[in-house]
Amino acid sequence: MLPAYFLAGVLFGIVLTKGELVSWFRIQEALRFDGLYIYEVLSSAFVVATPLFWWLKRRRLRSLAGEPIAIPPKALGRGRRYVIGGAIFGVGWGLTGVCPGPLFALLGAGVGVIAVMIFSALAGTWVYGYLRPTLPH
Repeated sequence: MLPAYFLAGVLFGIVLTKGELVSWFRIQEALRFDGLYIYEVLSSAFVVATPLFWWLKRRRLRSLAGEPIAIPPKALGRGRRYVIGGAIFGVGWGLTGVCPGPLFALLGAGVGVIAVMIFSALAGTWVYGYLRPTLPH
């Protein structure tokens, strides 16, 4: 099972790299609204993924591990947790110029300094896991 997930991750990293979604300049261009390239790529992914999810749900297919694929419903209320979470994500994205997905693609492409950002992301995840029982959910 692990090789299949690894292969899927490698393919995802190749797509991110070839699509220039790991380029700091492309990300800055998008954040400054100087170019639409990243928004066009993300929109095309949405257009492809939406009918694919609908098809998967309708066919009741199973994951590679044989488990049913289920997308649980989530209550979307308003709240400061979304504002705080979005702000933390945005600050991290703005400081590093990269969101979590491309971190590993950049590491695979040989950009070794990105390991500092990966360590920071993992540390932040650990802090969240530690504080989760005390946070409002």
